[in-house]
Amino acid sequence: MVDRMGAHVCACVGARPCVREEMDCSHMKNVVSGKTLVIAEKPSVAQDIVRALTSSVGKFEKHDEYFENESYVVSSAVGHLVEIQAPEAYDVKRGKWSFAHLPVIPPHFDLKPVDKTKTRLNAVVKLAKRKDVGALINACDAGREGELIFRLIEQYAGGAKPLGKPVSRLWLQSMTPQAIRDGFAHLRTNAQMQPLADAARCRSEADWLVGINGTRAMTAFNSRDGGFFLTTVGRVQTPTLSVVVEREEQIRKFISRDYFEIHAEFGAQAGSYAAKWFDPAHKKDADDAEKKEDRLWSQIQAQQIADAVRGQPASVHEEAKPSNKSSPGLFDLTTLQREANGRFGFSAKTTLALAQSLYERHKALTYPRTDSRHLPEDYLPTVNETMAMIAQSSMGHLAPFARTAISKNYVKPSRKVFDNSKVSDHFAIIPTLQAPSGLSDAEQKLYDFVVRRFIAVFYPAAEYQVTTRISTVVLGAQSHQFKTTGRVLVEPGWLAVYGKEAAAEVDDAKDGDKGQNLVAVQPGEKVRTDSAEAKGLKTRPPARYTEATLLGAMEGAGKTVEDEEFSEAMREKGLGTPATRSSIIEGLLNEKYMLREGRELIPTAKAFQLMTLLRGLGVEELSKAELTGEWEYKLALMEQGKMGREAFMAEIAAMTERMVKKAKEYDRDTIPGDYATLQTVCPNCGGIVKENYRRYACTGTGTSGSEEGCGFSFGKTPAGRTFELIEVEQFMRDKKIGPLDGFRSKAGWPFTAEIVLKLDEETKNYKLEFDFGDDKAGEADGELADFSDQQPLGGCPQCGAQTGGLVFEHGKNYVCDHAVPSLVQTVPTCSFKSGQIILQQPIAREQMSKLLSTGKTDLLDKFVSMRTRRAFKAMLAWDSEAGKVNFEFAPSKFPPRPGAPARAAAKKAAPAAKKRAAAKSASPKAPRKASTAAGKTPSAALAAVIGEAAITRQAVIKKLWDYIKAQGLQDAKDKRTILADAKLQAVFGKPSVGMFELAGIVGKHLT
Repeated sequence: MVDRMGAHVCACVGARPCVREEMDCSHMKNVVSGKTLVIAEKPSVAQDIVRALTSSVGKFEKHDEYFENESYVVSSAVGHLVEIQAPEAYDVKRGKWSFAHLPVIPPHFDLKPVDKTKTRLNAVVKLAKRKDVGALINACDAGREGELIFRLIEQYAGGAKPLGKPVSRLWLQSMTPQAIRDGFAHLRTNAQMQPLADAARCRSEADWLVGINGTRAMTAFNSRDGGFFLTTVGRVQTPTLSVVVEREEQIRKFISRDYFEIHAEFGAQAGSYAAKWFDPAHKKDADDAEKKEDRLWSQIQAQQIADAVRGQPASVHEEAKPSNKSSPGLFDLTTLQREANGRFGFSAKTTLALAQSLYERHKALTYPRTDSRHLPEDYLPTVNETMAMIAQSSMGHLAPFARTAISKNYVKPSRKVFDNSKVSDHFAIIPTLQAPSGLSDAEQKLYDFVVRRFIAVFYPAAEYQVTTRISTVVLGAQSHQFKTTGRVLVEPGWLAVYGKEAAAEVDDAKDGDKGQNLVAVQPGEKVRTDSAEAKGLKTRPPARYTEATLLGAMEGAGKTVEDEEFSEAMREKGLGTPATRSSIIEGLLNEKYMLREGRELIPTAKAFQLMTLLRGLGVEELSKAELTGEWEYKLALMEQGKMGREAFMAEIAAMTERMVKKAKEYDRDTIPGDYATLQTVCPNCGGIVKENYRRYACTGTGTSGSEEGCGFSFGKTPAGRTFELIEVEQFMRDKKIGPLDGFRSKAGWPFTAEIVLKLDEETKNYKLEFDFGDDKAGEADGELADFSDQQPLGGCPQCGAQTGGLVFEHGKNYVCDHAVPSLVQTVPTCSFKSGQIILQQPIAREQMSKLLSTGKTDLLDKFVSMRTRRAFKAMLAWDSEAGKVNFEFAPSKFPPRPGAPARAAAKKAAPAAKKRAAAKSASPKAPRKASTAAGKTPSAALAAVIGEAAITRQAVIKKLWDYIKAQGLQDAKDKRTILADAKLQAVFGKPSVGMFELAGIVGKHLT
């Protein structure tokens, strides 16, 4: 049997794949011996395959990571299990990125497991290597990404040598049992899929080359003056950022113009109605989109018309016609994210997380990471079953509409819903046959949102009667016309499913030109102009992007590409994929390229600096959607066998080399750009301070700047964080600012600090310095703290009940006024102190006040672990037992399922029992070395500081630091240097040490 593509397929449902062309099924045993491993992309698909095949190939036995019967082993990935990386020789650590190591164009790519899914990868690889597995079927999603997921797993399983087992492709666009069986009956050969596999690998490797080289080159360029200024770029990330920056540039350059509208109220026998003046002779101006038929640009003219028509009679002409409005289509992920952002304010990341939870945890929605808004044409029976489930469910607000859809036979084949040509790897997001329970409020909102759309899409269109009424006032030879648009909902159709939410669809206008119910005017009736008013308005700049509108811009990026072939190639793609767009936006926010203010996304100074750099270096292609369009066009040619993998990758390598070469050669001080002149003068000489690409520098005291300043300057990006213009003005004015977050050390780790402008005695000029704070503020110089001009934040939780201690701001901390030498008392009797910044999380006054009054803060989300460098969320709470402020974590939003603890305990106990049994029969082993957990004995010198008790090294360090801080032994100029007193001199063996030397010194004093 031959399929449509001319390849031989097996006609036996459920039979193992024929791996040679022109071979019938009787020869299968001679080709493939043993079982066939089927690898799906997701566990749910593996289960669907097992259910579909059971009737034809026999029952499957379920194991932890797979299903198995006499013919098949069915397992799955969980998305990408393997990712590409450069060989070790090309992997330069982040702190050492420089032009010396660029460009990075490895001769081949190694593979590494994705950390989160190593267990699943090991299980699938073990199955692929089984001796009784003779062939593999790629059952990953039908698309480029699904092809790549399987190919990388197969390559990783083979290791240095190819796995050497024949491969076939299961190509599914519908997940009904019959579609799955048909797919197994028409398996595609490995040779057929090779062009798609080549395109998948090329896209992955090209993204790596451009992202790694671009990021390292721009980082190296921006880090030439020292420090580590991480500057990430990418094929999708940077054009997305460019869209936001270009909109902000339009807003900044926008000059608002005054215009006027004339609003009138007309009185008829049946009542009054509103209308707006318009010019029927108006024509669109291609050079000025702000010119519209209802706008006047002269206040005098607008007022004259309003005065002239007021109180005058008017004739009425109106035209009525029916209008229909169909329901919007089903959701794909991007549409769901956009509409959920507009409706509920959910971020794209939140919407994806909720949809993923409804899919994975609750089994209530179909796979959410889809770019299709249609269903397969054989899905009609499943849709009927789903509608019946909703109709019979306890969802009282939705079930009646589902019952109506069933009773009135609304669910019918329709190209608007069922269209195979519009289904890609996955189909639209719809509810499953499983009614969920135990949803969170946010999950319930999103689930209802999807179910309403699912029901509504089958309902008939809403029917309106639209009336356009023109009221004409004739004044001699002149006439003035006013327009009113009325819209009456005749038949709600699908709007009924949305109930009150649809009111805005009908009654949304008060100015007479958008549509409302109109009072009747009799034929030939003259109405009077009861009032007329000239309203002064201003043109407004384009709106900033929200996540909803930015997702739309990413999805429709192909429309902005001028090259027709590239634009067509992007038509179904856009920038990124539905699955990655939210992470792209979050990545831009995390890297401080954008800020989220309310629902608006605002580009930062760092974003503008990146765009200035790319334009100045002449590598603007990195910021344009055309790059994606060109790639998609060439990858499509590759999928059709019209372009080779080697040719495409050679072009990418050449582009990468050119990009790095330009960054290497360009002088950073002459990069052109739209730079600012500061309002605040130079603190050293009073001259004018101007911005260039790298710095803010004094240019002299002339009225326009003489370009020969006093030498005062400071970098725009200290420790990798770019100043905002408003921050620079404040910094220059106050000579200090902060604490600010987002700084990075030379090794790339983030930190938070204040920065100050200090007069350098050597150069007699001001310079920028970091201020990491002084825990002993006010004590080193013997001054008493004065809190008389401060408002207390609350009572001290440690001593307040006994002494009436109050908490104030002091240095970089919140302290009790009894915990520092103060005017209240000179000898401290309390130890309450809590930092204003804890693990990079600024603790606002309001939060500390809340902790003092209620015992804990709100949930704060910007803590960064010192050990893992990962962000985490926690509340700060007063721990009375420990006598200090501690972390308190919110309970998990996913409670364990009934019986889960018992099952987990049993599962954990089983291997332990096996080990104990094995230990009994095993021969005695050599005794283990004594654990250091019990502690070691400190030397006499160290014991004089921390005591004689046995102690662990970690506890020694903590006690030493407590002693160092209590005695104020940190160098005032360099907090990282510790000055030795008499006791520490005996431990250190020298008058001072660096903080990083402590661990090594301690080891010599423990036995």
